[in-house]
Amino acid sequence: MPGKIICAGLGPGDPDLLSVRADRLIRNARHVAYFRKAGRMGEARRIVTGMLAPGVVEHAMEYPVTTELPVNSPAYRSALATFYDDWTGRLADLAQTQDVVVLCEGDPFFYGSFMHLHARLQGRVAMEIVPGIPGMAGCWTATGIPITWGDDVLTVLTGTIPEADLARHMRGTDALVVMKTGRNLPKIRSALAAANRLDAAWLVERGTMPGQRVSRLTETPDSDCPYFAIVLVHGHGRRPEAESHAP
Repeated sequence: MPGKIICAGLGPGDPDLLSVRADRLIRNARHVAYFRKAGRMGEARRIVTGMLAPGVVEHAMEYPVTTELPVNSPAYRSALATFYDDWTGRLADLAQTQDVVVLCEGDPFFYGSFMHLHARLQGRVAMEIVPGIPGMAGCWTATGIPITWGDDVLTVLTGTIPEADLARHMRGTDALVVMKTGRNLPKIRSALAAANRLDAAWLVERGTMPGQRVSRLTETPDSDCPYFAIVLVHGHGRRPEAESHAP
């Protein structure tokens, strides 16, 4: 009987924020695959620590390159394309007879690495996607301030795009989320300053995970910004007013 590939969104990092469905699938899985940097445990694998069944077969998909090469370089793109092609074949072969649960931080269809496999697996095997809470939701919740109010427009950017494009989008929105910070933090900071939004920006590192840190971006140095970090600017629209109850 053929199997299928099930991508389970793990949410923002706290195991308590997995969906009931993802939790059930992970605990009953016989084959589990996850992305990680070579020599590291991997954040997805860390989240499910203690959840996997005895005897589960783990498939660690180790990136051939992460920050060693520029993301727009031909060498980087070639290495990643070969990596995804290889694992597409391995997972497709395995799914001929077994269900395989692929772990994905956040939501699989929101900047998730699984999307590269999903595109390649179309028409080859059956697939199921289990959505997860996006990491940005865990981060803005950590600030204790609603990200949007009233009719605010929320814009999500990636720190990998050119600084001029970042600043242009930052000027034209109310609330703002910037993903993929890390080494891009100096560029993001400069774009925020150019857009006159820097004073309102927050940096949330490892939101909902061990070691979470929430700080004003103006009070945070650029050095040592982790990969799991998001810059936020809260919306500034009309705030709801408390109802007055006359005695």
